[in-house]
Amino acid sequence: MLLGLQNVTFEFGARVIVSEATWHIQPGDRIGLIGYNGTGKSTLLKVLVGEYSPSAGTVEKSRETTIGYLHQDLLSFDTNDSITGVALGAFERVQKLERDIEILGKQLEADHENEALLIKYTDALHEMDVLDGYSIHYKAEEVLHGLGFTNEDLTKPYKQFSGGWRMRVLLAKMILQAPDVLLLDEPTNHLDLPSIEWLEKYLLNYKGSVVIVSHDKFFLNRMVNKIVELYQKQLHIYTGNYDYYEREKDIRIDMQQRAFENQQDYIRQQERFIERFKAKASKAAQAQSVQKRLDKLDVVEDVQLERPDIRINFQMDKTPGRVLVSLKNITKKFGTNVILENASAEIDRGDKIALIGANGKGKSTLLRIVAEDEPFEGERVWGHNVDESFYAQHQLEALNINNTILDEMKECGSQKTEMELRSLLGGFLFGGDDVEKKIRVLSGGEKARVALAKTIVSKANFLMLDEPTNHLDMHSVELLADALNKYPGSIILVSHDRFFISKTANKIWEIVDHQIKEFKGSYQEWVEWNERMAKIESEKKAEEKQKVQPVKKEEVKPAQVIHPKPVNNTPVNRDLQRELQKQQRRLSNLELDISKATAEKARLEQALSIRENYSDKKKFAQVESDYKKAKENLVALNKEYESLFEKVMELELTAK
Repeated sequence: MLLGLQNVTFEFGARVIVSEATWHIQPGDRIGLIGYNGTGKSTLLKVLVGEYSPSAGTVEKSRETTIGYLHQDLLSFDTNDSITGVALGAFERVQKLERDIEILGKQLEADHENEALLIKYTDALHEMDVLDGYSIHYKAEEVLHGLGFTNEDLTKPYKQFSGGWRMRVLLAKMILQAPDVLLLDEPTNHLDLPSIEWLEKYLLNYKGSVVIVSHDKFFLNRMVNKIVELYQKQLHIYTGNYDYYEREKDIRIDMQQRAFENQQDYIRQQERFIERFKAKASKAAQAQSVQKRLDKLDVVEDVQLERPDIRINFQMDKTPGRVLVSLKNITKKFGTNVILENASAEIDRGDKIALIGANGKGKSTLLRIVAEDEPFEGERVWGHNVDESFYAQHQLEALNINNTILDEMKECGSQKTEMELRSLLGGFLFGGDDVEKKIRVLSGGEKARVALAKTIVSKANFLMLDEPTNHLDMHSVELLADALNKYPGSIILVSHDRFFISKTANKIWEIVDHQIKEFKGSYQEWVEWNERMAKIESEKKAEEKQKVQPVKKEEVKPAQVIHPKPVNNTPVNRDLQRELQKQQRRLSNLELDISKATAEKARLEQALSIRENYSDKKKFAQVESDYKKAKENLVALNKEYESLFEKVMELELTAK
């Protein structure tokens, strides 16, 4: 065991977080720590690292175990050092060795016969080699690149970066430290999709143990081999990923419910026996014995699901025209940074579009352009009968902090009565007097729910959503996804939550080479398409590599018909002559077939990269199928040609 809790009870004020909890983290564990918002997951991590002391029980840790802990409070750290310098802080021992080697080297120059100095110098060099100290700059740059930083970023001061990017630098430093146990509190909140995928691959090969607090179901499914759920002040441990946890939890709850019902039936039967015979002298002793057994019974608790069920029901007042928004020749630049250049796209009725891609590519900028919240060059045209509503992270800050929640809802202009607004807010977990809370005292998650409620109350037929799942737990994310699936209107959204995207989107937009590329299909289909395209590109490069130094071939001429002549008055074999002529004609025809097949394969390769083909799922599937057939046909023709060519050569030699 590396780290763990043994019968730990911890209270935060008057609130119990865990009661008599036991949890052991073993080598090789990749654990997802989950629970509803507010249950105390982050607090539990602080108990593990010793920031909080339990009121009962013990936190167990072996003397040699090293711990890395990534959490929000780290953002208070500030420095003028470059981000590479901050990341290299992971290698304190190597950096000290570098300084020692430099000092010892200078001392040896002045006193090269000093044996003690030479031994120290040699030992330092040996330790440097053992620690692989000469590659630390390469390692740091590799991790920073993986987390989305460019070469230009590496020398920039840490303090120039925003909170999310600073957290990436600190994550890089922690990864490079390679502790025995890595505790990560919501690491994916600060990452875009490419960086999340890189982190997945890195952590899957990480030699230490990892504990992750995350609301990203997709990430947990790919990453973890255990789930620890903090639920009703207890820790419930499941050996498997998140999907396994969901299945096993349903089974456990069902078994507990049945055990509870069976025990209640048994208790009722025994109580009836006691009530019936306790007054009878002949049965009184037996009745007392039954009562004692009941008193000692280990009671099975009734299943009481505690989960914050927000009730989301998106509605719309009127149906829009076929086209909601047309973007024509849109250009957007920030100084020399070009986001879009003469880009065009269209959003149709029924579209549920996910805007995806790396941070800095302009996803949120494009969303703001669609929402008329960002200046640009070009033309944006609204369709007929479009009522839009825009949900963005900055709108959380745009809430009037002096308003109560109810007052904020009243200012939406929805014309709803106070009772209707109270009912709606109840669905977002603001019941009773909660609606009178000031916006200023709300947590990030509560502000997000208020902003979502304002989006719903508008009854818009077109929703624009920028990271709507931030601050929501997994259950609430599922409820939001289900609500958007039922929503009859159109959506365009930006999100890094792949589960949420896969549940909601029927189209994918991506900004590539300053253009808006559209894929008609789900997120999973887009992922599979990308994998197929990468495979085709890899095969194409492999073919080109083989042709780098081609063997010089003689010019292929149409096969000539050879008329054998008698040698030394030997009679000509007429059957051999006819067979040779026949195979030569076949060879000539085969050369023409190979030429046509080569041209067809090249044509289909080109077709695979045409936007109209790859953005349409059905068209792409047909073109891809045709390409595979053309490729297989060309291989078969070349094989047949080689065989036939050898046969013709043998016939020609025989005919001479």
